[in-house]
Amino acid sequence: MAASLRTAQRTHTCGELRAADVGLQVTLSGWVQQSRDMNHFSFVDIRDRFGITQVIFPKDDADEAGLARYEASKKLGREFVIKISGKVVERSNKNKNRDTGDIEVVADSLEVLNSSSTPPFKIEDVTDAQEDTRMRFRYLDIRRNPIKDALLLRNKVTRLVRNYLGDAEFCEVETPVLIKSTPEGARDFVVPSRMNPGQFYALPQSPQTFKQLLMVGGLDRYFQIVKCFRDEELRADRQPEFTQIDCEMSFVSQDDVLSMFEGLVRHIFKEVVGHEFPPFERMEYSEAMDRFGIDKPDRRYDMELVDITDCAKGFNFKLFDDAEYVVGMTLKGVGEWPTKKVKELEKKATGQECGCSALVWMKINKDGSFDCSAKKFFTDDQYKVWMAKAAEKPGGCGAGDLFCMFSGPKLKTQEAVGKFRHVMGTELGLRKEGYRALWVVNFPMLEWDEDDERFVAKHHPFTSPWTDDIETMTRLDKKDPKLGDIRANAYDMVINGVEVGGGSVRIFNRPLQEKVFEVLGFSKEDAQAQFGFLMGAFEYGAPPHAGLAFGLDRLCTILGGKTSIRDFIAFPKNNMGRDTMIESPSEITDKQLAELSIATKVAPAAEKGAAAGGYPAAA
Repeated sequence: MAASLRTAQRTHTCGELRAADVGLQVTLSGWVQQSRDMNHFSFVDIRDRFGITQVIFPKDDADEAGLARYEASKKLGREFVIKISGKVVERSNKNKNRDTGDIEVVADSLEVLNSSSTPPFKIEDVTDAQEDTRMRFRYLDIRRNPIKDALLLRNKVTRLVRNYLGDAEFCEVETPVLIKSTPEGARDFVVPSRMNPGQFYALPQSPQTFKQLLMVGGLDRYFQIVKCFRDEELRADRQPEFTQIDCEMSFVSQDDVLSMFEGLVRHIFKEVVGHEFPPFERMEYSEAMDRFGIDKPDRRYDMELVDITDCAKGFNFKLFDDAEYVVGMTLKGVGEWPTKKVKELEKKATGQECGCSALVWMKINKDGSFDCSAKKFFTDDQYKVWMAKAAEKPGGCGAGDLFCMFSGPKLKTQEAVGKFRHVMGTELGLRKEGYRALWVVNFPMLEWDEDDERFVAKHHPFTSPWTDDIETMTRLDKKDPKLGDIRANAYDMVINGVEVGGGSVRIFNRPLQEKVFEVLGFSKEDAQAQFGFLMGAFEYGAPPHAGLAFGLDRLCTILGGKTSIRDFIAFPKNNMGRDTMIESPSEITDKQLAELSIATKVAPAAEKGAAAGGYPAAA
C-alpha cells in the first residue's frame, strides 16, 4: 500500500487486500458494517473509506484467548470503531461484488477503539431515511458510499482543475470574503462590523471586481476555487453558499477564452468519466431561443420549437388570433397515450414549473386521423398544415405523435415552452444518458425590468457590449427600446441542459463603464460610491480582459449523474437555508447585538414560545 496510508493503527486499508496478499499478517481499523454469529465462528465486516473486508473470529473452546475474542465479536454493534489484527486467507465462498471478495482475515486480536449508539439509519448504499434525517446526521450520511463517492469525485475534479490551469500558467489567488454590498444581482448576505458601528460587510456573490483588478495588476491569468454567497430562493441546484471555479485572462478574445476552458472541461470529463467530447457546438442566444425556447438547451434530443404564428391565425380562435407569437413542439410517441393522460399535460405546462398560459394539443392517431383539444375551430386540412411545418424540424411529426401549441408574447412564451421542453425531455426518458455540450454566445446585454421601469444587466454591469454594438450603445438614452437589441460579448457553457459556466469579455475603460452604469440607472454619484475603485483602476492602463466562472457543484452533479448539488457539498443547507445539523442560523445574545450596535424586531424564541403558551426548546 502507499506509505502515506500506513499508520500506527493499520497496515492496510479495508479496501486494499487481494488474493496476492494471502499469508500476510495485517492490521485493519474501521467501522463495523455488520456482524453475524454462526455459532462456531462469527463474521464481522469492517469498513473504512476505501472498502470493506470480511473478518473471521473462530470459536475455539481450547483457546481461551480465541474464545474471548469470539465472545467479544458477538457484542460488536453497528458503527463500532475497531482495530483487528490477523492473517489473510483465501475465501472458499468468494464475493464477486466486493473488491476484497477473494480474501478474508482470520483475527488474532480485537480492540474496540470506540463504541457507537445505534445509528438513526443504516449506513448502506440505499437507505430509507428521510432527507431531513440524513441532513441532521450528515456526518453519518457521509459514511454511505453515494455521499462519500460524491465528495471524492469533487476532490478529483478540483485537483484536475488546479493541475490543468497551473500547467497553463494560471496563478491561484485568494480574494476577500468580507467585501462591499452592491445593489445589482441577488440579495447580499451582510455582516455587521463591530469596529465600524452601523456599517456592514457583504459576503461576495462572486469575486468579479477583484479578478478584474488582478488583471489591472498585471497577473495576466488568475483562477480561484472560491465560495460565493447569494441570499436567494433555493431549489435542487441552488444553495446559499456554493463554489465557483473562477477564472480571468488578459489580452484575449472571446475565442481565446472559449478554447481554453473548453479544453479544461474536455480534460475533466475524459479523466473522471472517460467521455471524450467532440469540439463544442457554438450557438447564438437568439438561435437557442428560437429553436429551443431556452438559453441552456439540452442537445441530447430534438423537440425543437416550430413557429406557426403565420398559419395559426384567422380561425376565430381567440387564443391564437390575439397572440403575438404561436409556437408548436412535437412530443414523439405521446400521441399514443390515452386522451385522459394527454390532458394531464395541460396542468404540467401551465403549472408553476413551466408557466405556459395555455396548452392546445393535436394528436395524430396511428390510422392518420386527428384529435385536438380545440377541434371545433380547426379542420383536418389545418392539422396537415401544422404537421408539414413540424416536419421541417429534426424528428418531424407523424402518426403516434402529439403536437403541442402555445401562444402569447414571444419571449415569455419561448421561455415557458423551453421549460416545458426540459420537463418533457425528463419525463420521456430523453435526459438519462450521455453528455452533450455547447457554448451559447452573444446574449442580450440588457433586459427590461417592468417593475422598476428600467433596463437591468442580463449578466452583470461589467460585461462589454459586442464590438459592433459599442458605438450604438453610447448614443442611446437609458430608456430607448433599442437598448434591448444590444448584444453582450458574453457566453455560457451548457452541458445536458444545465448552465455549468458563464462569463464575458469585460469593459476595461472608464467612459464605457460609466455609460453602462448610466443606462442601468446609476447616478454618477451612486456609480462612484459603489464602483469608484474599479473605474479609478481603469485609468491606470487596464488591459483588455475576459473571464468565466464554472459552478463546481453543478459540474460535479453532472459528472456524478445526480440531480441535486447537495450530494456534492459536505454540509449543505436545506430548502430554508438552514443547517439542521448545527442548527444554523441561530439567535445571538443581547450582549453580542449590543457590541455590533444592531437590534432586531424579531422576538427571541423563548418569548415567542411563551406568547404561544408553550415552552422554549431545550438547549
